[in-house]
This record gives sequence, structure tokens and C-alpha cells, in this order.
Amino acid sequence: MTDRPTRRDLMKPVQLLGLAALAAVFGGVITLVTMGFFQLGPAGQQQRALVVAAIVAGVTFIVVLVGLALLLLAVDPAQVSKRVDRPVLIESDEKNAGLSTEDAEPGTEPEPK
Repeated sequence: MTDRPTRRDLMKPVQLLGLAALAAVFGGVITLVTMGFFQLGPAGQQQRALVVAAIVAGVTFIVVLVGLALLLLAVDPAQVSKRVDRPVLIESDEKNAGLSTEDAEPGTEPEPK
């Protein structure tokens, strides 16, 4: 086997489901608290709070699961273990090497000669 991580190694399916479940539980509990489930009130209010919290938890679970799966598709497994020795947000010098001040990309400083 190679030392390159696979997509499955980047985030195991159990971790993906666990993170989505934690977000769903958080959303459900916040909904219960904000709708007054833990306060004394009419019985219909508590039942309505449970239904809305279940809907919020389900939607949150699905959205987080799909969102994380799409983000994982954007990661190249070969680039994960590659060491980066330069600033990530600064363009490489190879790109701007040999360009005059007129040819340089907008927003970049020309190199002094």
C-alpha cells in the first residue's frame, strides 16, 4: 500500500455521521429551549416544541452531512500529506518571474531589479 491517504482516511464515515448527529442534537436542544419546552405552559406548546425540534434536528443532520461530504470532495488526498513551505495566500514567485511591471497581475508588487 502507499502512504497517501485516501478519502476514507481523511474522515471516516463514523466521524462524518457523528459530527452531523452532534450538530443535529445541538440544533434540537436549542430549539427546545427557545420554544419554552422546559417551562410550564399549555400541553400543546410542549408538543409543538417537540415536533419543531425534531424537524430542525433532521434538517440540520442532513445539511451538515451533505455539506461535509461536498467539502471532502474538494480535498485532493495527494495534497494532504504534501508539505507546504511557503505562505499559502501569497502567489508563488514562479508565476510572476520574468514579468515586467506592465505585465504583472493586478494587485501584485513588481520585484525590484
